[in-house]
Amino acid sequence: MRALLSVSDKSGLVEFASGLIGQGFSLVSTGGTFQTLKDAGLAVTYISDVTGFPEILEGRVKTLHPKIHAGILAKNTPEHNATLETMGIERFDLVCVNLYPFRETIAKANVTFDDAIENIDIGGPAMIRASAKNFANVLIVVDPADYAGVLEHIKTASLEFRQGLARKAFAHTSSYDAAISGYLSSESFNVQQPLELSRIKSLRYGENPHQQAALYRFGAEQGAVLDAQVLSGKEMGFNNYADVDAAWLLVSEFSSPACVAVKHANPCGVALADTAQLAWERARDADMLSVFGGVVALNRPVTLEVATSTKGTFLEVLIAPEISADALEWFAAKKPDLRVLKAGNSAYSNLEYKAISGGFLVQNRDTRVWSDLCPEVVTKRQPTPQEWQDLEFAFAITKHARSNNVVLVKNAVTVGLGAGAVSRIWAAERAIGNAGEKAKGSVLASEAFFPFDDVVRLAASVGVMAILQPGGAKRDAEVIAACDELGISMIFTGSRHFKH
Repeated sequence: MRALLSVSDKSGLVEFASGLIGQGFSLVSTGGTFQTLKDAGLAVTYISDVTGFPEILEGRVKTLHPKIHAGILAKNTPEHNATLETMGIERFDLVCVNLYPFRETIAKANVTFDDAIENIDIGGPAMIRASAKNFANVLIVVDPADYAGVLEHIKTASLEFRQGLARKAFAHTSSYDAAISGYLSSESFNVQQPLELSRIKSLRYGENPHQQAALYRFGAEQGAVLDAQVLSGKEMGFNNYADVDAAWLLVSEFSSPACVAVKHANPCGVALADTAQLAWERARDADMLSVFGGVVALNRPVTLEVATSTKGTFLEVLIAPEISADALEWFAAKKPDLRVLKAGNSAYSNLEYKAISGGFLVQNRDTRVWSDLCPEVVTKRQPTPQEWQDLEFAFAITKHARSNNVVLVKNAVTVGLGAGAVSRIWAAERAIGNAGEKAKGSVLASEAFFPFDDVVRLAASVGVMAILQPGGAKRDAEVIAACDELGISMIFTGSRHFKH
């Protein structure tokens, strides 16, 4: 039996190669892989001694040769065996290949285009695909994590086992090509949009217990939630990930200490303060009913003081940039089921994907911030300085609440939220009902324009003093007139922020 080994990731290589030799394999190898095996004292044949042809073009051509690919692709038939014998070609029974580190190269700071191009593997994918095509006769191994299993099953490998390795091999080359295609794409919306997904882990279930689910990484992307460390508590589930991502995206909008409480992907309490503890307490008190069983994100480290202030409130997940050792110890002792996460890298792709039946909608992420706007006061009354601050704060929240949404804010705390309503007046009624007496002196923001003046009149009746909305409705003049009649400020942003 004969094996061909040519890997960039050499973890576990020597042990795997030793195991192959122990099971009667002779080894053929290339370049750095050959040198690693030779240095380890293993018997190995250099690829050029098989092909009779030296590596050329700085190593670009070494395995693209009939004596390699015929040895991989030959079926175990009389005709193929006769051809191999006539041509003096020996077949390969196992091929172990993983590819040049293209993703790792382009992830480096200041990587040059030429460096990226040189890390596009050619011979490797060709050998993988050839081996995977002929999986009935060749074991193809692309993942060091599979070495132990392959050694265990090598003498009795079933067709199903071989096909599983082949399936993984084709996925390996497919994702590799997708990474290259994505790197070379100069436009966000190409005719072909590669989706390179690699599974991180399986989840207990999806949105409901009868649905299967898994967590995947998109390409080489990083994410605060995707790469978060679960420091304490139960295992993360599908809904936990969705809610935490929504919470983290919103809390990342703010430079001041902030806390966001989320329920079913919608914010239910958001607050700014001088400290993380006070931000949490203000966000909690904004809607104590909805925060029960919710998800909390803070943009400042969680200290023991912050941790102990969560006593008495049942939460599913808490995420922050850092969790102090004594805070983590307190959580483990007092809230052992609470999932406590240390956020990973906060980088996010500029593209968002939304699945529909049979396809995807793709769009740029809504990253418009307050400083990108030119807010226009369209009423006689001007907002006060505090109202301006609250309107800016409310604007960020409207971007992250499901449409239709209405947000009431007072002194950098949400006092009422209505989200996901099929009517804007219903969203306003929900927000105002939630606020109660706190609505007096607050400001109101909406992610889309007002088709009628009904929201204005309702808001004025409970003491709202300023309203922020995109403008652009046919009845804008009527809405503005209602504000002037009732002594309310109205500001147009000219920027809609639907979130469906």
